Amino acid sequence: MAADDDLKLTESKWGLKKIILLASAVVVVLIVAAGAYFYFLGGKSAESADGAEAVANQASGENRPTGPEGNALYVAMPRPFVFNVPGSARDRLVQIKVQLLVRGSNNETVAQRHIPLIEASLLESFSSASADEMVTTTGKDALKNKALSDLQQALLEVAGTVVVEEVLFTSFVMQ
Repeated sequence: MAADDDLKLTESKWGLKKIILLASAVVVVLIVAAGAYFYFLGGKSAESADGAEAVANQASGENRPTGPEGNALYVAMPRPFVFNVPGSARDRLVQIKVQLLVRGSNNETVAQRHIPLIEASLLESFSSASADEMVTTTGKDALKNKALSDLQQALLEVAGTVVVEEVLFTSFVMQ
């Protein structure tokens, strides 16, 4: 009878050891997983906190460069450009909505002051193209580049500085 009790006692001790070892292994895995989580994601939350501080600084005006290197601002043209262009088969009607990328509030003010000159320069550049050129992506890019250089030249003569950095098509419809 004593041999049976010893046998049961040793089985229960071994079972208890297995439970303790298994629980210890689970705790170690959880600690490693938590450490990995904080190691990999803790750095990102600190970076996003730095990013949030940078956005807050920009909103408050701190560390904001001025002049030609200033913030990117967009000046929308008040109306879309609507014009006819000749094509190989037939003439086409084109409508383009444009926004101008300028740097700094001074350039934004100058661009808004010279909207009639900007519209005239852009319309002249746009209407000089053909419909066959405007159909392709490279033709549209060439049209934007030509419009930008013509516009910069016109503004340089009047305002004495290059005001516009980029001409952006926000809508382009050809019928």
